[in-house]
Amino acid sequence: MDEKEIARKTSETAQLYFNGVKDEDKPYNLWRTFDKELAKQMSLYITGQFYSREKIPHPTRQLVTIAALTALSKPDELKLHIHAALNVGCSREEIAEVIFQTSIYAGVPAANTALKVLKDVLEEKSAM
Repeated sequence: MDEKEIARKTSETAQLYFNGVKDEDKPYNLWRTFDKELAKQMSLYITGQFYSREKIPHPTRQLVTIAALTALSKPDELKLHIHAALNVGCSREEIAEVIFQTSIYAGVPAANTALKVLKDVLEEKSAM
């Protein structure tokens, strides 16, 4: 993939996943605060080359990501990816089920944190 194609894929995938996410919640904007060029390179790789891969469908990719972030108890990143999951067509029930499934392996406290994040995101989206 040439640089132009990667930039196009980055833009498309970022729009697909992060539409409706507050600018201050987007990691790219945080990265830019400290190093604009590195932020660009990270975005081109993560969003343009990794998230845009078509080996698994976007909803599956986001549900896997939600499970991992739940297990790791990373609520800030989880919020971002719950938005992304909803944007690519995952239902609130599917997301909740993934979180409940993860509780078996990561523990109920991690799942409770994740469910609170899901509730907050759903409330944000309904207020829009």
